Amino acid sequence: MSLIKHVPNTITLLNLLSGTIAAIFAVQGNLVMAAIFVAVGIFLDFFDGLAARLLNVKSELGLQLDSLADMVTSGLVPGIVMFQLFRMALPEDNLQATDWTAGQELLEWNLPGFALFGLLVTLGSAYRLAKFNIDERQTDSFIGLPTPANALLILSLPLILIFQPQPFLIDLILNEWFLVGLTLFSCYMLNAEIPLFALKFKTWGFAENKLRYLFLIFCVILLVFLHFAAIPVIIISYVIVSMISNKSSAEPVVESR
Repeated sequence: MSLIKHVPNTITLLNLLSGTIAAIFAVQGNLVMAAIFVAVGIFLDFFDGLAARLLNVKSELGLQLDSLADMVTSGLVPGIVMFQLFRMALPEDNLQATDWTAGQELLEWNLPGFALFGLLVTLGSAYRLAKFNIDERQTDSFIGLPTPANALLILSLPLILIFQPQPFLIDLILNEWFLVGLTLFSCYMLNAEIPLFALKFKTWGFAENKLRYLFLIFCVILLVFLHFAAIPVIIISYVIVSMISNKSSAEPVVESR
């Protein structure tokens, strides 16, 4: 039993490791590898809580560790990626990766100040995770956009640029004012008092999970036809469907970050 109780925390630490590696790739400007390791971290984030429930070894330490890992994987990395997108959108830094050899002189500033606006995503994520740790309402659904969903939204943008380089999408994503709006939208949605339904299944029956099954089918169809461009559509649809469904349902409680 002494070893079993460490299984969920080990999974959480692997999430943190994945997020740390993703952060290094993001700083280097390799946003594809950053997205891959964030996806691995989010996958592990789902299973650490599942493992804790199955093994009946949930603990306060695990809760705090989980939020700290999410802060890196789903908070720090999206902020860095947004920073890189701003750099790509600025004419003087168009499509340049971060130069690790620059800035060796004392007090040398080699960062585009406007691009730092993207780091608000990290601050908004930190605030959400801190609220989650003291919010007793969040047990079966979400209030505000979970940090993993927000991370997927932001990480999808460089993937669209690289693998679906349509002129309209490139012009939109690399517009600095679009990025400003998206950054503010991200920070708002992370902390908004908007109940969102959870996609975790407690039973497999269709009647009690009708909304979840239909939404998952909708997501699969979008991914097949739109590929990476489907991710922003899915996240926005998730919020809209939740708001519509909440009008005819009881007040929810939340479960995740």
